[in-house]
Amino acid sequence: MDRLRQRADFLAVANGARANTTAFVLQGRRRDDQGPIRVGYTVTKKNGTATERNRIRRRLREVMRRVDAVFMRPHHDYVLVGRRDALTRDFATMIDDLRSALRRLDRPAQKAGNKSAPNPNGMTRP
Repeated sequence: MDRLRQRADFLAVANGARANTTAFVLQGRRRDDQGPIRVGYTVTKKNGTATERNRIRRRLREVMRRVDAVFMRPHHDYVLVGRRDALTRDFATMIDDLRSALRRLDRPAQKAGNKSAPNPNGMTRP
């Protein structure tokens, strides 16, 4: 697993799929190249002082390290956006949350224009 380092990569992943949990938001995006899985971490200033943000980032790195790469797709980039609750959340629960979030990212996205959905007047579309 490699790390994301460039801002352009972080911005590209931000446009991909996301899964929310209590302690973090997981963002994921498939790449077109054949490179390894890459992971990035970010914690905004609204989450506390520099010391607290660094602790959140360290906890997120350790959670990602302990989750098997089996749960992650090859040729994908992932970004963990830390939340304040990552400071106090139980570590085992955070690992389970990450596994669950990775599974949710693998689901196919629902399309907004679902043609089998009924019209507001109660009739189905052809």
